[in-house]
Amino acid sequence: QVQLVESGGGLVQPGGSLRLSCAASGYTFSWYAMSWYRQAPGKERELVAAIAGPGGSTNYANSVKGRFTISRDNAKNTVYLQMNSLKPEDTAVYYCKARSLYTDLEVWGQGTLVTVSS
Repeated sequence: QVQLVESGGGLVQPGGSLRLSCAASGYTFSWYAMSWYRQAPGKERELVAAIAGPGGSTNYANSVKGRFTISRDNAKNTVYLQMNSLKPEDTAVYYCKARSLYTDLEVWGQGTLVTVSS
């Protein structure tokens, strides 16, 4: 059974940092591109960052470029999102998504809440 479990969310002050983790199980991790999305209250879900297969390229939403870094550890079947210089507008539920490089299969995690507030 393919499963993604996010962790690392919480409350942080503006300017602070958090690292989100997404642990994958039930499939060959290296066969999937990984990405992070977020959804703020009353807004649509948006792409934050994505990383292709092992050693693959990355891309970021303009709003997080230079502040967020996506990475993957294929040995640990985990993708990370390092978030620095956090702003109140980064407050959202963050979701991890796996997309197969060979089929149309996509899997979502359950989400983890990030709140940036003083």
